[in-house]
Amino acid sequence: MSSAAPHRPLPMFQILLCGALIVTLSMGVRHGFGLWLQPMISDNNWTREHFSLAMAIQNLTWGFTGIFAGMLADRFGAFKVLVVCALFYALGLVGMAYSPTPTLLALTCGVLIGLAQAGTTYAVIYGVIGRNIDPEKRSWAMGIAAAAGSFGQFLMLPLEGWMISTLGWQQALVWLSLATLLIIPLAIGLREPGFHGSAAPKRDQSIGEAMQEALRYPSFLLLMGGYFVCGFQVVFIGVHMPSYLRDYGMPTEVASYSLALIGLFNVFGSYLTGALGQKLSKKYILASIYIARSVVITIFLLAPLTPTSVYIFSAVIGFLWLSTVPPTNAMVAQIFGVAHLSMLGGFVFFSHQVGSFLGVWLGGALYDSTGSYDIVWYIAIALGVLAAGLNLPIRESAIQRGLRARAA
Repeated sequence: MSSAAPHRPLPMFQILLCGALIVTLSMGVRHGFGLWLQPMISDNNWTREHFSLAMAIQNLTWGFTGIFAGMLADRFGAFKVLVVCALFYALGLVGMAYSPTPTLLALTCGVLIGLAQAGTTYAVIYGVIGRNIDPEKRSWAMGIAAAAGSFGQFLMLPLEGWMISTLGWQQALVWLSLATLLIIPLAIGLREPGFHGSAAPKRDQSIGEAMQEALRYPSFLLLMGGYFVCGFQVVFIGVHMPSYLRDYGMPTEVASYSLALIGLFNVFGSYLTGALGQKLSKKYILASIYIARSVVITIFLLAPLTPTSVYIFSAVIGFLWLSTVPPTNAMVAQIFGVAHLSMLGGFVFFSHQVGSFLGVWLGGALYDSTGSYDIVWYIAIALGVLAAGLNLPIRESAIQRGLRARAA
């Protein structure tokens, strides 16, 4: 029996509009957290590791609970998950603004916002795309959603920097908390008619069967390994880049413009990889992205550090930033189908967030112990080469469930 939901799909334009705006808000707020590092630790007399640990916990919570957010979205529909997690987001931002200790910062910025991001970002939105958009347009549609997250970074980072400088970092977080509540009305546009009460569309596999199948499939594990590296690289750069530039005497606006450029150019990178994923091998796209990141970081570290070199680096690394997201998730759908796409995407993203945890935490911990980010930059370069190698053996064809023993 087919696992497709027995109902008319939501209109593609409606899915892309509402999904893109939700990801724009959620990821736009998230990408700007590095701007709060300096003012928060200065006013609270904390260390960089205190802030980095809270961000690391956020990424790990996001990744781990994303599996369960995906399960709930596959079972009850995306709408309910989005509403609850939007409320978590608003509460977490207010709590982050007024946390008096590093422990409370870890609970609010870390745990609560991590829970919120699990249910308002890619895994849940991609589940709706997978269930409602035809396979021949699916990778392209995922590229649109990823590009929206990047546009949110470009759009909101300068705004967040302006809010911090004019309103103060605490009031800036309060206003952002109100902005995240806009996710709730947008979620109405992703309310799928196939989910009535507790009834989900009928599937060929249970959650447990789908989970076991994926975790025993070598290509899925290789995909998770590559995505671990993606998380390490992008979150280390996203959180610590502003402080890295400040350490070298760069003006604050250079850091804001740098992160904004990353977001702007990733709009194009995400869209392009989503479109190319409809025509080219996705594993080769991913391997190319990872090796290119290592080359770009190496050149950045060897070149003289000037505002111009920062902006060039930001533009190029931005093109490669979240461009891994569409081919990775499209490959999961291609191999396993869409019935449990949010959950399986959550597993892959959990690996990404374990990498994010290590990238952001090691950035702060090694800086505090060595006074430099150099070691973490070198690790990021080596991991990029490793990720390229992990993606090459992946088999992209749909899994043959009657022949699992022979599947690679």
